[in-house]
Amino acid sequence: MEQVAAGITQLRIQRFVNLYFVETGEPGEWVLIDTGLPGSEGTIKKAAAKLFGDESKPKAIFLTHGHMDHAGSALALAEYWQVPIHAHALEMPFLTGRAVYPPADPTVGGSLAFVSRFFPPQSFQFDGHVQALAPDLHEPPFMPGWQCIHVPGHAPGQVAFFRHQDATLLGGDAFATTDHDSVPAILLGLPRISRAGTPITFDWQASWQSVAKLAHLRPNAIGCGHGPVMRGPHVADELLEFATHFPIPKHGRYVNHPARTDENGVEYLPPAPPDPLPAQLVLAGSVAALVASAVWWSSRRRVRTTQHEWAL
Repeated sequence: MEQVAAGITQLRIQRFVNLYFVETGEPGEWVLIDTGLPGSEGTIKKAAAKLFGDESKPKAIFLTHGHMDHAGSALALAEYWQVPIHAHALEMPFLTGRAVYPPADPTVGGSLAFVSRFFPPQSFQFDGHVQALAPDLHEPPFMPGWQCIHVPGHAPGQVAFFRHQDATLLGGDAFATTDHDSVPAILLGLPRISRAGTPITFDWQASWQSVAKLAHLRPNAIGCGHGPVMRGPHVADELLEFATHFPIPKHGRYVNHPARTDENGVEYLPPAPPDPLPAQLVLAGSVAALVASAVWWSSRRRVRTTQHEWAL
């Protein structure tokens, strides 16, 4: 665990997913922001007990958005602690089983895009547990001194949380604090302001605007959904530089034509571009089969030759 700022602790799950324990200002009271991947509830409970005591529980769970690496353990924790889950209204279709997020784009490039071909459809059923947040809330429930800011692009109802008192930003996946397109950077936790979830970002112009909105807050401490905590006077300049030269990918399904969503889920999906990998795998498999056949026939021929020589 690592402290982001006073009363805010980052917990990293499986080396690349972050969540946050945020004290509310009242002694022993706190909220949980994001919940990691499915099956993370045990680790989160142990961390909460270490920070606040065995019998402590949050006032609420807040989700920056409903992707699996942020909402994966939300239901298990909400049922265990008997507390509500809060998320933006535009996330409700995906958190109540009425819709599935736009599919990942494996053609956008990068290591994460490669493995995104195997991501399952993302949707949850939190009916009876999840409540909708109004956008751009000053002082969301149980979080005095904080602002909840709507930052779409990566997810329709993604939000970030900003504490004006000390310029602390919890950015969700509006951006990342490590290079998300580099497996070594993710595993080593190398600090660098970067794009978050390239193959899962469905609206690049909205994502750019969201980063610019957060950059103009001039944060002094940053914790995101992925990557290490970044602190100090330099981080505001780095985020502003990143926003000024925001690196939209050169190609991909959602680069020129975003998916469109509304309160009911996905309204429009641009056509999927051809994915070269399946054809490449078929070609590689065919070549491997031919090589294996050639090796087999060659070995059979050598055996026959040896048997003939022994017979003579």
